[in-house]
Amino acid sequence: MLIAADDHVIRQLIAANLILEGFDVATAVDGRDCLEKALAISPDIVVLDVSMPRVDGLQTAVQLRKSPDASRIKVVLIIAREDLGPPGTRAGVDAYVTKPFDPADLIRVVRELAGPPRSPSADAPAGGV
Repeated sequence: MLIAADDHVIRQLIAANLILEGFDVATAVDGRDCLEKALAISPDIVVLDVSMPRVDGLQTAVQLRKSPDASRIKVVLIIAREDLGPPGTRAGVDAYVTKPFDPADLIRVVRELAGPPRSPSADAPAGGV
């Protein structure tokens, strides 16, 4: 999981909540940093704040969708208001939350995108050891 937000407090709040929920989390300070890290670490999900310097969240989502190496990444957009039209549809985001948001709402959205947790026994060979 990769979280991109220019506000240090918001970025750390989101990261701490998702870490407590068992997710491995990396962070980025803006869209450009996010794009570089997404290509380097191939996260399953990216959480993007719309309002960031250099490259904003919508532009970052569009760039992720254009990249053959990153197009499969699920994208959650954090928006300040719902008047962006259908949020993120032009950017191809998978989900969004509206500021101010309850961390539990963001966790629910991320869990839905991540799918059910994998059972540790799912990787064990059939028939045991």
